[in-house]
Amino acid sequence: MSIKGKTIMNNFQKENIIDVIKNCLRNKFQNYKPESNNMPFHHRLLGQDRMALFSFIHSLNTTFGTSIFEPVAETLASLNFTLAQKQYVVGDTISEQAQTEIQRIMNELTIGNSPNKVDEIARIRKVCTKGTMNKLKTVKVDLFVKSNDGNVHLFDLKTAKPNISNFKDFKRTLLEWIAIFLVKNPNANVHSYIAIPYNPYEPKPYERWTLKGMLDLDNELKVAKD
Repeated sequence: MSIKGKTIMNNFQKENIIDVIKNCLRNKFQNYKPESNNMPFHHRLLGQDRMALFSFIHSLNTTFGTSIFEPVAETLASLNFTLAQKQYVVGDTISEQAQTEIQRIMNELTIGNSPNKVDEIARIRKVCTKGTMNKLKTVKVDLFVKSNDGNVHLFDLKTAKPNISNFKDFKRTLLEWIAIFLVKNPNANVHSYIAIPYNPYEPKPYERWTLKGMLDLDNELKVAKD
C-alpha cells in the first residue's frame, strides 16, 4: 500500500519487525554472560544488583546495531526500494591507484579542504580500475539499498554518538566502499553514508558541527528522520 508515493508496512512486515525485536531480547536474556564478575570497587559503591543490571543493558545496547537496527532497516528499506540487503558483500578488490587517490583526498581534508562527496566519487571513478588490483578481506556494508532508478546506496550504521576521533576512519571507509564497488561496476551511480538511527539531542537538532570538516554533511550523513 502507498500514500503520496511512499509505501507503508503491511501486517506481515510489522510482525516481522516485532519478531526481530523479541528474538533479540530473548537471545540476550538466554545467552548473556558478563565480561567480568569481579568488580569490587563498583559493587561496594553502587551495589552488585545495580551493576549487574547496568552491565546487561550496556551489553544489549552494543547488540542493537546488528540484532535490531540492521534487520529493521532492511525491512523498512524494502518497502520503497527494489533491493535492500543487510551485511551485503561489496567485494574484496581495490585498485592501487584508487587507494592512492583516497589517501590524497584524506590528506586534503586533514589540512582543511572542505569535503565534497560528488567530486570525491568522480576522482575515485577515474582510477577505480587502473593499476595493480589489490586483494582485501571481504568487505561488507551494514545495509545495501538499490533504488528503482538504479542508484546504489551503501550505509554504515553507527551508534547515536559516535566517537569524534573515529570520523577520519569512517570517512576513509566510505571512500573505500565506493572504490571497491566501482571495480566491478565502474559506471554505477553509487553513494555511501554514515547512518545514525535516532537523534539523541531531540528536540534539538543533531550536533552536525562535530562532523564538519571530514564528512560532506549533505551527502554522507543521515540522522533519524533523514
